[in-house]
Amino acid sequence: MQLLVSPSSLEEAERALAADIIDVKRPAEGSLGANFPWVIRGIKGMTEKPVSAAIGDIDNRPGGAALAALGAAAAGADYIKCGLMVAGADEARLIIESVVRAVKDDYPDRKVVFAAYSDYDRLGTISPFDVVPLTAAAGADVVMIDTGKKDGRSTFEFMDEVALSRFVEAGHEAGLAVALAGSLVFDDLAALRRIDPDIIGVRGMVCGGDRTAMLREDLVRQAMAAIR
Repeated sequence: MQLLVSPSSLEEAERALAADIIDVKRPAEGSLGANFPWVIRGIKGMTEKPVSAAIGDIDNRPGGAALAALGAAAAGADYIKCGLMVAGADEARLIIESVVRAVKDDYPDRKVVFAAYSDYDRLGTISPFDVVPLTAAAGADVVMIDTGKKDGRSTFEFMDEVALSRFVEAGHEAGLAVALAGSLVFDDLAALRRIDPDIIGVRGMVCGGDRTAMLREDLVRQAMAAIR
């Protein structure tokens, strides 16, 4: 299990370098808010570890998603991560296929990640389980669960350990790596070790519980030690 940590700036990225994957996002723009390309380039220049970049919580705008994904790849992101803020499978399929093509045509070695939301019922968005086959069929690499509404409620409040384990199994059976995120806390790590996704994504956990606060290097190291 790898730890992905999401700094929002170059200063925070310096505190996140102990993590396995450095994820670039801008929390002010949403759960998977996109940051600026110069921030992605700057963080990529700080480390030899993989860098992930979110491109946004995408509604029914496949063209915009494709352009954003290509921009993130051009800026140096190793993982390009797209949130699916849509309700239907047809809308999700078009976004997924467009983003995969935009990245893989020019950067076939980059990994493409699609995130659905554990709180999909309250958001009115597509179920994470319905995203798995769409992601696999398009030739993407990673399927992910996150919370779409950041109000302090954890993924575990919307999907229990059994459901999350089923999701991980479904992703692996489809040939995908699987990531779990969504206001996770240190107390969730025991369950996460049992569920055993490939990646867990955190921000609030390593900001002292407040995702809008400054990321703390000591908490990044504590989280790394806990998952090892």
